[in-house]
Amino acid sequence: MGSDEHFPALGKVVLTLFLLCGSARAADFFDIDGLRLGAGEAEVKRHYPHANCRDLEWTSKAADRRCDDSRIKFGGIDASVTFYLKRDAVEGFDVRFDKRQLEPITKFLRQRYGEPSAHDAASGRLEWKNKAERARLHAEPANRR
Repeated sequence: MGSDEHFPALGKVVLTLFLLCGSARAADFFDIDGLRLGAGEAEVKRHYPHANCRDLEWTSKAADRRCDDSRIKFGGIDASVTFYLKRDAVEGFDVRFDKRQLEPITKFLRQRYGEPSAHDAASGRLEWKNKAERARLHAEPANRR
C-alpha cells in the first residue's frame, strides 16, 4: 500500500495524527510513547525534555497551554509533536511528519490500534475511535510536514 494510494490528488501534504479526548478521565487508549491523555505538563517535560511549553496565543475552550517538541521519534520516524493542555491536563496532541513516511506510519498505527474505524477515500483520512477518544491521520495540502 503506497502513500499515493491514500492521498492521490494532494501532492505535497502535511500529515497530522490528532489524538483528542473529551475528558482527561476517559484517556485509556491513545498515547505517544507512553504519555497518555490527561498527563500534566510536568510529565510532558519528563517525557520530552526539549519541549517548549507556553500559553496559547489565542483563546480556546479546548486548551490554555501548549508544549512543542520538534525532535521526536514516532513509530521510528522523525516527527514533531504539539501537546494541548487544559487545566494542566493533556487534552489532545498532534504529531507531524514528512508525507514520504505515510506508509510506515500507517503500518505502525494499524499494528498499535488495529484497523481504522473509518476511512474517507476522497480525503485519505483514516480514523480510529475508542470510547471518548479518537485518533485521526489526515493531510493538509501545501505544507511540507
